[in-house]
Amino acid sequence: MTQEELDALMAGDLDDADETLPSPVALDEESDEGLNVQENQEPDIQSDEDLAHHKLMHEYRPSSTMSWPPPPPTDDHKMVHQLDDVTKDSEIKATQVFDKLETVNNFMMSAEENAKEVIKLIESNIALFETLVTKFPKIEQFQNALDDNKTMKVRVEDMLMNAQMAEDEIMMTMDIMQYQDIHRQKIERVINVMRALSKYMSALFEGAKDDTKRVSSAVHIHGDETTEDVVSNEDIEALIASLGKK
Repeated sequence: MTQEELDALMAGDLDDADETLPSPVALDEESDEGLNVQENQEPDIQSDEDLAHHKLMHEYRPSSTMSWPPPPPTDDHKMVHQLDDVTKDSEIKATQVFDKLETVNNFMMSAEENAKEVIKLIESNIALFETLVTKFPKIEQFQNALDDNKTMKVRVEDMLMNAQMAEDEIMMTMDIMQYQDIHRQKIERVINVMRALSKYMSALFEGAKDDTKRVSSAVHIHGDETTEDVVSNEDIEALIASLGKK
């Protein structure tokens, strides 16, 4: 029904409208049916406003082709809530990474100590075989064992050097991970600015009258082009019923 039809109906004879009013018995039946329907509804939804809010919060589906309306203010879309989660999760993961790096560093230090012990043993063998080669130059086994121990010493020294370089790399990685704390501080600064702006805007738009005491906004105002057909037959019947009671 358009606004023009509504104006024409309002300008008509109210006596004709009284004939269309439902009887008291029908009103009682409708009232009972309404009560039964309300009892079957969810206990958390007590009004049309709650139902609309529930639908908005839980039936919203994001679409890549729509930029409006914005997503509802659930925990998944609250900006400060999401940033708090980012800082919390990042700090937890950074701590876990530090623990893992420290564990690897301890393994490398243990390997370094073992390599040093092996080098000492190899040097002892080299000294022994050098003495044997000097006293028994004609025995090739002593010379071969001496050469093998010298080769093994070089390889173990390479392993020791690699372990020490790995320790240095782990320490540099830990230093780089320190920037994670800097990033967390920057995010927390952004959060504080956003919260300050939120409080400022709330104070700026605060009114002297409670919102529950304000009149509801008009659904259609003369000149609107997108709300001409928003008045339903149920709204018309309710309006006529209220006029008839007067």
